[in-house]
Amino acid sequence: MAWLGQTEYFQQPSCFWLKVVLENSTKPLISDWKEPEEPPMQTPGGNPLVLSHTLQELLSKDTVQVELIPEKKGLFLKHVEYEVSSKRFKCSVYRRYNDFVVFHEMLLQKFPYRMVPALPPKRMLGADREFIETRRRALKRFINLVARHPPFSEDVLLKLFLSFSGSDVQNKLRELVQGVGDEFMTCTLATQAKDFLPADIQAQFAASRELIRNIYNSFYKLRDRAERIASRAVDNAADLLIFGKELSALGSDTTPLPSWAALNNSAWGSLKQALKGLSVEFALLADKAVQQGKQEENDVVEKLNLFLDLLQSYKDLCERHEKGVLHKHQRALHKYSMMKRQMMSATVQNKEPESVEQLESRIVEQENAILTMELRNYFSLYCLHQETQLIHIYLPLTSHILGAFVNSQIQGHKEMSKVWNELKPKLGCLFGGSSNASTLPVSS
Repeated sequence: MAWLGQTEYFQQPSCFWLKVVLENSTKPLISDWKEPEEPPMQTPGGNPLVLSHTLQELLSKDTVQVELIPEKKGLFLKHVEYEVSSKRFKCSVYRRYNDFVVFHEMLLQKFPYRMVPALPPKRMLGADREFIETRRRALKRFINLVARHPPFSEDVLLKLFLSFSGSDVQNKLRELVQGVGDEFMTCTLATQAKDFLPADIQAQFAASRELIRNIYNSFYKLRDRAERIASRAVDNAADLLIFGKELSALGSDTTPLPSWAALNNSAWGSLKQALKGLSVEFALLADKAVQQGKQEENDVVEKLNLFLDLLQSYKDLCERHEKGVLHKHQRALHKYSMMKRQMMSATVQNKEPESVEQLESRIVEQENAILTMELRNYFSLYCLHQETQLIHIYLPLTSHILGAFVNSQIQGHKEMSKVWNELKPKLGCLFGGSSNASTLPVSS
C-alpha cells in the first residue's frame, strides 16, 4: 500500500485557497442555546501529534447514564425514550433513538477521520424487553465513549446533545454542522499534518492495525466466555431456587401415611418439617447467585463490550481511510494523468486555442483537487496516529475488567459459602440428630 509515495512530487503545496475558506467560514447562530465556555482542547507541548492523556483522565471527563423511561404511546407505534444524564454538565435530557442517530451522523460529518463508535441497530417492530435493554446498554456505551474522546468532549455537538432540553434537538444538531465544514477545514494544524508524522508512518500504521485486529479477536472471545459465565450464574440461581421449592413441596406433602408405615409416622413428620425449612436457605443461595451474575454482567461483560466498541470503531476508521480519502486521492491522480495525456495529444495535433485553454483550465482545477486530497490524506493519517494512541491509552482497562471479575468471584463464593455453612448443621435433623449425617453411606 503505497499511500504517500504516489504524491511526493508535491513538495510545498500552496494552502492559500484553504486559508481563505477558513477565514470566511462562520458558525450558525442558535438563539436559544449557548456554546460551551470551556476553552478548546490544548495540545501538549512539543509535537501536537502526541496525546498526553491517561486512562483515568479520560474516564473522569464524564459519566453519562442512559435510563429507559416508561413507553409513550403514539398514534400508531410506541416510542421508546431515554433519560440521558451527564455528570459533567449536571443535567438530564430526554432523547429518542433517532436523536442518537442524527447525533451520530453529525459526528461522522464533522469528524470523518476520528473513531466514531457505531450505534446499535434500529428495530421497528416486535422489539421485546431484552432487545430494548440491550440497545439501552449499547447507547450508554456509545455516549460515554464519545463524551470521553478528547476532540469530541470539547465540541459544541456534545454539549448540545447532553444539555439542550428543547424538542427540536435534531435540527439544532444539523444547524451546528451546516456550513462549518469538517475537522480538516477547522483545525489550524490541518495543512501542517505531514510535518508532524513520523517517516515510517505506513509501517507503524500497518503494524498497529494488525495488533489491534488481534486484540479485538481475543477480547471478542473473552467477552463471549464472560457472558457464558454470567449466564451460568443466573441459570444456577434458577436451579437452586427450583431445588429449594421441590424440597419445600416434599415437606408440605399432605398425603396420609398407609397403616403399614404408621410405625415411621414420627420420623416422616420430622423429615417433612426439616425439608420444608431448607427451602429458605436455597432461596437465599439463588439470590446470591443472581447477584453475582448481574454484577459480572455489569462490571465485566459491559466493560468488555465498551472496549470492543472502541476497537470496532478503530477498524471502521481504517476502512473509511482506505475507501474514502485515500481512494479519492488515487482517483484524482488517475484523472490528472489522463488529462495530461489529453493535453499532450491536443498540443501535438495543433487543436484550436480555445479547446487547449479549456483543457489547461481543467488541469489546473484537477491539480487543486489533488492538493486537497494530498492534504486530507496526511491529515487523515495524523488523526489515525492519534486514534491509535487513544486505543493504547484504553488498554489498561484490561486490569479493571480482570479485577472486577476476580472480585466478583471472590465475593460471590464467599457469600454463598457462608450460606452453605449455615445450612449444613440443619441437615442433622433429617437423620434424627445424627452428627455424622454427611458420612452416611448412600450406596453399597
